[in-house]
Amino acid sequence: MVITNRVRAIFADAWTVYNGALERLEQGDIRDAAEKAWCATKRATDALIVAHTGEEPEKAPITSRELRRLALGDARLDSLVAWYCANRDMLHGDCFYLGLCEPTEDTDRRIRETALYIQQTESLAE
Repeated sequence: MVITNRVRAIFADAWTVYNGALERLEQGDIRDAAEKAWCATKRATDALIVAHTGEEPEKAPITSRELRRLALGDARLDSLVAWYCANRDMLHGDCFYLGLCEPTEDTDRRIRETALYIQQTESLAE
């Protein structure tokens, strides 16, 4: 694994987007907050992939595939695969695209727990 300036920049972007999610949540826009939390999840995953492979995925399906591929060689990444897929499906697909954000307490929790996901990807990128 290699922590380059590019990896650091992608993680910084993930944190910026996550902070935007919290701002939108405080403003009462759970739908936009969910999308921003999903984007932060994807960016953190992209940074992890770049740290492991040197290549940045161009699209979300490639990010998904590469994360699953990395997990085959490192069992520590198994929980990230499940978490990534849950955020993709619930925050991005259900809440943002379909407007199905209920129960809002669960969506709120998932948005806030994105910080833990970013932290975990950062530690696994080192």
